[in-house]
Amino acid sequence: MNALVIQIAQFGIAAFAGVLFLAQVLAREIGVWLGRRRAAERKPEAEGVGVIVGGMLGLLAFVLALTLSFSSARFQERRDGTLQEANAIGTAWLRAEAIDHPRAAAVARLLETYAPVRRDYVSAPLDSVGIAALDERTGRLQAEIWGHVAALVRERPDPVAASLMAAVNDVFDTATAERMAFNTGMPPSLFWMLIGMTLASMGALGYQLGLRGLRLRQLSFVLIAMWTVVMTVILDLGSPRLGNVRTGSAVYDWTIEGFRGGTTIPPLPQAR
Repeated sequence: MNALVIQIAQFGIAAFAGVLFLAQVLAREIGVWLGRRRAAERKPEAEGVGVIVGGMLGLLAFVLALTLSFSSARFQERRDGTLQEANAIGTAWLRAEAIDHPRAAAVARLLETYAPVRRDYVSAPLDSVGIAALDERTGRLQAEIWGHVAALVRERPDPVAASLMAAVNDVFDTATAERMAFNTGMPPSLFWMLIGMTLASMGALGYQLGLRGLRLRQLSFVLIAMWTVVMTVILDLGSPRLGNVRTGSAVYDWTIEGFRGGTTIPPLPQAR
């Protein structure tokens, strides 16, 4: 998002909603004032303006639905990414635990350290310094894990080591995909287009009311409140680290819980 929107939203999503609501009210009042001035000139154009305003509001509703769908898809992409990454970490840990080799044991221990780092990355607030530190920590752990995997594959080039290498590679791939999902929000041009269309539509609505000599403030405020709620939800869904709608990190906790106790090898059943 644009830096201005981020600065407003950092005070709380309610602050953004309040600023947006007031901006729409101001646009409507300016439109009413212009409409009344135009009506005083006794130029009958109210019917034509009504058709244009109806078209503008219809187009605005369509754009709202489009951007809401876009933001919802980005939110779902982040949720799916957390599940895939946590599952990939769990799978790699299980394969490392199944291999009786010091290198594999080292990989398993490093994955136990790696999972909380990825959980903290997903739940981190909008802090460029903190996120950069988590990215650096992720990179160091990945390099160390891959070093043990590469050494293991050289020491025993068999399908078992190859399966661990593939699992670890999936862990790294899902981390990259998750990082991209968290860095890809709503395009600023799309968001500002939506803001501009909203203010223009509210101004046109006020202009139409001014031409007809109407105010209808209560109903207008209800309409503005509805637009504000929808646009706030769009911002909340489309921004990975702003607002109240956040990507949950519980799936990482479930994976970490699976690390406790290690792997227990049961005894072979006795033949009867």
